[in-house]
Amino acid sequence: MDPFQETAAFRRTDRRAPGRPNGDSDDRQDGRTGLLKVDGTTLHHEVRGEGPLLVMMPGGSADAGIYDAIATDLADRWTVATFDPRGYSRSPLDGPVTDQSPATHADDVARLIGLLSPDGAPAALFGSSSSAVVALDAPARHPGRLSRVVAHEPPVVALLPDPDAGRALFSAVRKAFRQDGVAAATATMAARLAPEETTASGPEQVAAADQAPTQEQASTSEQAPTQEQAPTPEQTATFRRMHANLPVFLEHVLCPFSGHAPDLMAAAAQLAVGVGRDSRALLPAVAAEGLARRVDAGVAEFPGGHIGLAEDPRVFGARLRDVLLAT
Repeated sequence: MDPFQETAAFRRTDRRAPGRPNGDSDDRQDGRTGLLKVDGTTLHHEVRGEGPLLVMMPGGSADAGIYDAIATDLADRWTVATFDPRGYSRSPLDGPVTDQSPATHADDVARLIGLLSPDGAPAALFGSSSSAVVALDAPARHPGRLSRVVAHEPPVVALLPDPDAGRALFSAVRKAFRQDGVAAATATMAARLAPEETTASGPEQVAAADQAPTQEQASTSEQAPTQEQAPTPEQTATFRRMHANLPVFLEHVLCPFSGHAPDLMAAAAQLAVGVGRDSRALLPAVAAEGLARRVDAGVAEFPGGHIGLAEDPRVFGARLRDVLLAT
């Protein structure tokens, strides 16, 4: 049996558009979900809208749910595909969890594009933080499959002024996780992610730089209910799923992805480099600026910080729309 065949047909879901009165939605906002069997896992994926294909990869410990609001908004122009990366949430591995490879994740994206774009039309690809490393790797591994690549703050340590310091930082985060757990790891990241001259509020802003927002953080964004509303059961389940992915991220994704050296020139012609307006002094944004210089690309400023897509999804999505449509 072909290991890449789809194992479940798409099904309509009653996914109400966030921010819409009474949950009103139209056909483009209704998600279609499916399972795609690939080597070593089965990928849960969600699709909205019609038009050219846009694949949005979640970073850190996030899954497809991080893009619910953005995907709904962009579904008026694109077929927007989101998914749970292998080993996360609803995409369990067939065997034990081991260190993950950006190359393998790029192959997963290519298989998803092949499923959703069977005529061979190229897709646009968006990645943020750790998934932006995958976005940089994909063009070299799968030439001709991508029309546009947007990499938002990829934390590639080789692009830093002091790569050894970057590697030491992420190693320290993983060591803290191994010794004392998730809270210790995120505290270590908060204390060391920004240069010393950054204001005290800087590191805390990205303490969750490579993890999903907490329920409290998400409750202030348009992705979640307004402060007068309680989270829905679906939203609560989403937060719990993403938080449960943190051990896999901290142990098996953070160091392999940040230490990866993608073929940057393969992506140069299609690449847009994203940097958060409020995070430009922080390590991932410094790496992104280094990437832009390396490939002689411009920098597209996005609203918010490193996790701007969760801080204000709809404003972030509007900026992404502009970047995708820019020639």
